[in-house]
Amino acid sequence: MNISDLRIYNLANDIGDEVWNIVDHWDFYKKDTIGKQIVRSADSISANIAEGFGRYHYKESKNFLYYSRGSAYETLDWLLKATRRNLIDMDKSSELKLKMEDFLIKLNAYIKSIGNKN
Repeated sequence: MNISDLRIYNLANDIGDEVWNIVDHWDFYKKDTIGKQIVRSADSISANIAEGFGRYHYKESKNFLYYSRGSAYETLDWLLKATRRNLIDMDKSSELKLKMEDFLIKLNAYIKSIGNKN
């Protein structure tokens, strides 16, 4: 199996790309403050899945999935801040939040499936 065959990894990459495309249009100050933070946290979601995928032991892989989940919640926090500060319009924010919530459900199911292996 290749990392690109992993559905959860592809979903995480889509979220990172979507966040990047939103932030790409902001002015320097907004990019330099909230923009860098939300892009880093969104990209960290898939990066941690990839790092865990490359680990030998299931427990170690699972640990990186937990890091990925933490990055997803961090991204949701930055999304909330960006929305409150009128950097992202409400419709786009709601759409991205729904994607994130769907991703988290799938990630939790994937973590549970990894947890059944020793």
